[in-house]
Amino acid sequence: MRKILLSLSLLSIMSAASAAENHMRPGLWEVTTTSMLLALVPQIPPDQMQKLTNLAKQYGLDMPKIQNGTATSKVCITQQMADQKIPSYFHHSQTGCSVKNAIRTENSYKMDLVCTADSQFKGNGRAEGTFTSPESFSGWTTFSGTLQDSPINEHADTSGRWISASCETAEPPR
Repeated sequence: MRKILLSLSLLSIMSAASAAENHMRPGLWEVTTTSMLLALVPQIPPDQMQKLTNLAKQYGLDMPKIQNGTATSKVCITQQMADQKIPSYFHHSQTGCSVKNAIRTENSYKMDLVCTADSQFKGNGRAEGTFTSPESFSGWTTFSGTLQDSPINEHADTSGRWISASCETAEPPR
């Protein structure tokens, strides 16, 4: 369960940042993800939640605040990330999933997520969204496959908003 939650958070951040083109403002962003799977977080025992927090730190992330099926995290988007259409370090992320068929048309983006046999995830996903301004976006991600041989079919809605030019409270994703 804890790896599923972290991996979904990583996929959500990956899909949002992967859509970055010159129109995304660099700086500190607040990213909010809502899903049915995140609604199960209150059922996780405190010791397991601590393990999940530690796992997130291994990936260079702070554990997002999760409440009522919604995860809220702060992500630093560097100028280099904002300048790239699809950041090269997201082609093969920490989850072992890669971005394929990424298309950016005006303010909208679409991409496929492919998770191969050598990753925790095995299966395929899709992410789509729209930048409503250089300081906000909304979209969704779906994934069907397995995580550590357990079936998973998940839909997550994601939105992001620019908070400030300074990233003092968050590190860029690794």
